[in-house]
Amino acid sequence: MRITSWNLLHGEVMPPDKEADKTAVLAAEIAHLRSDVIGLQEVDYFLARSGNHNQVGNIATTMGAKDWAFAPSLMGSPDEDWRNPGDSDELIVNDASQISLPGYGIGIVSKIPVTSWHRLNLKGSPIGVFMAFPVDGKLKRFYVRDHPRSALAAKLDNGWLIINTHLSFVPFFNFMQLYKIKKWANTLGVEDQAKIILMGDLNIPFLAFVRGFKWNSLATQRTFPSWYPKVQIDFMLSQKLRASDVQHIQYPHSGMSDHLPLQIEVD
Repeated sequence: MRITSWNLLHGEVMPPDKEADKTAVLAAEIAHLRSDVIGLQEVDYFLARSGNHNQVGNIATTMGAKDWAFAPSLMGSPDEDWRNPGDSDELIVNDASQISLPGYGIGIVSKIPVTSWHRLNLKGSPIGVFMAFPVDGKLKRFYVRDHPRSALAAKLDNGWLIINTHLSFVPFFNFMQLYKIKKWANTLGVEDQAKIILMGDLNIPFLAFVRGFKWNSLATQRTFPSWYPKVQIDFMLSQKLRASDVQHIQYPHSGMSDHLPLQIEVD
């Protein structure tokens, strides 16, 4: 089973290219990865900035996968006005016939049948941080407020549980979110802890904090920024498996996203 975690940057090519066919580039990248299960972060659901597509659903089509789900972290675009998901919103969209408002969040696509989907809501940090973004060729700092997060879990019919998440960029707050997900993972009815994998963009560049005392990292690879990776903030974790139990597959930057995909194969 080939498992991939990838922060997609809503399908943006890197370096930026206004003439690029982003949909075609994304489809080519997904086909190249040949994943059985892929966890996606920073994906759009019918947002104008990415062409009004259901990105998770499109990726499922590219993979030939019947099972997919999108979990909105916020309603609207993070580049514009947005709001927190409410009780009346679809918190797990896994059917093209569902009517859901445009949003931004995370997703999972699986060629292996999914028997059930689960979501854990995570509050955003009450404070934001100053972050640098390129503007007219120069880095400028902007205050960015945090938004709610979530973890999305897929129970597969082969007995595995795959959990995908994208944690806060606010230091220490993201560590507490990770702690909650680790506790939640063991409440979803999978007795064999060797068949639980937690992955995603954790926004924590410190392996000791990511692993904690009971989890192991399955792949060591600098993932950010994709064109000149300096740190690892994308991880795959297991309570029982070790890196020696899986095959880690590395891909160089090939033109999409500011993160490199992280990929393993397990028997």
